[in-house]
Amino acid sequence: MRQIGIKIASYNIHGGLGHDGHVVPKRIARVLTEVDADLVALQEVESRATGFDMLDYLSRETGMEAIAGPTLLRETGDYGNGLLTRHRVVTMRRLDLSIAGHEPRGALDVELDCGGWPLRILATHLGLHPGERRQQTRMLLRTLEDQRPVTTVLMGDLNEWFLWGRPLRWLHEHFEETPAPATFPTRFPLFALDRIWVKPRRLLRRLAVHRTRLSRIASDHLPVTAELDREPVAAREIDSRLPTRAA
Repeated sequence: MRQIGIKIASYNIHGGLGHDGHVVPKRIARVLTEVDADLVALQEVESRATGFDMLDYLSRETGMEAIAGPTLLRETGDYGNGLLTRHRVVTMRRLDLSIAGHEPRGALDVELDCGGWPLRILATHLGLHPGERRQQTRMLLRTLEDQRPVTTVLMGDLNEWFLWGRPLRWLHEHFEETPAPATFPTRFPLFALDRIWVKPRRLLRRLAVHRTRLSRIASDHLPVTAELDREPVAAREIDSRLPTRAA
């Protein structure tokens, strides 16, 4: 018997820079309101108040808790990954996926308590070069080797446009293949850069791109969304969750 599920999303907001050349944070917040997800992985988001703290702004506008995963630390503000969630954070780690000679990259490894259902989220943004992405994918798969028996989601901007490339084949092998609608560029989407994988695969009910008049202009990527079925959890599994966050 299926239980009430949750909705998740991944969205590269491009720093809030839209197709019209203007940075309009309110548009990003409105797209997130349209999506109406329980948790959202964000890429290319500012997350420190030395300048305009986009992540904090989106947290306040949506009423969701924010977790920052910056990869670029700059005087004008930190920049990188972020996560917005309506569910309680149980544990959190920031993973360094940086490869020498390339822009720093990382991932957020977060476990959530979704009303008694544990859910592990890996939210990431991989590099622009094929060799870089191969190494980063191997790092992520090694991280998943210590997987406890909880539902796990890997999502983010994978920057992988080679459908026959090794990173996608490795991830399909680990998670099973999932739909991959095109998300980039927003006006005429050609590439499925933004991805969501779920393990176990049978819990993925629906995956789609959120394409509206507003989302086509707010960023250069469209949000990708997924609806997940919950899996019944034994009491002993709930009790085994780690009770505190890790830095």
